[in-house]
Amino acid sequence: MEDTILVIDDEKDILDLVEYNLKDAGYKVLTCAEGRTGLQLARDHKPDLIILDLMLPEVDGKDVCKQLKREKDTESIPIVMLTAKTSELDRVVGLELGADDYVTKPFSPRELVLRVKNILRRMRTTQETEDRLELDDLIIDVPGYRVYLKDEILDLTPTEFKLLLQLVRNRGKVQTRSKLLNQVWDVKSLDVDTRTIDTHMRRLRQKLGHMAEYVETVRGVGYMFRAHTSYN
Repeated sequence: MEDTILVIDDEKDILDLVEYNLKDAGYKVLTCAEGRTGLQLARDHKPDLIILDLMLPEVDGKDVCKQLKREKDTESIPIVMLTAKTSELDRVVGLELGADDYVTKPFSPRELVLRVKNILRRMRTTQETEDRLELDDLIIDVPGYRVYLKDEILDLTPTEFKLLLQLVRNRGKVQTRSKLLNQVWDVKSLDVDTRTIDTHMRRLRQKLGHMAEYVETVRGVGYMFRAHTSYN
């Protein structure tokens, strides 16, 4: 079954270029040129991935992303932002809104297609179940609250376990500090600041041994557990 990609961009040349290259790669493609229609298409068709321009008429890309990530039926759809905005602040804002990747114009159509393939491949990793996550030498026994590095059990605190689980379950996707506070510490009931996250992350990396290289710091945003695959 073909994966369906929704492309939302108000520049016809860009829209046609992206559509042609995605179809050539074997994807089914839906297109539109403004945010309001894009929102409706996403809700109606539940595409496997969305390529989203930031600067759109009526409803801009940031609002489209924000609304889709708030709705239960669309929150899990990966979003690649495609935009002429190249500043670090714009990239940070895009990732904080929940985008899975950020590509700036002008761009290589081939690289964009590879990024799409990479994200969809990550989403379909079959090497794990809900109760057991495996990534190279790392095995997480979720109900048992145990983590193995090769055959050795790691001595993780409950907070370190929850932090690692959140990163691995969302590997390849940046986890903002605010999201980690909500998911791991529950800031509604505990007074925790971002320095606490950095301290726990440093200790977790020390315990992960050679797997620590998978944990990447995304400056100004948060952390990401690197996926298996690359764009090469």
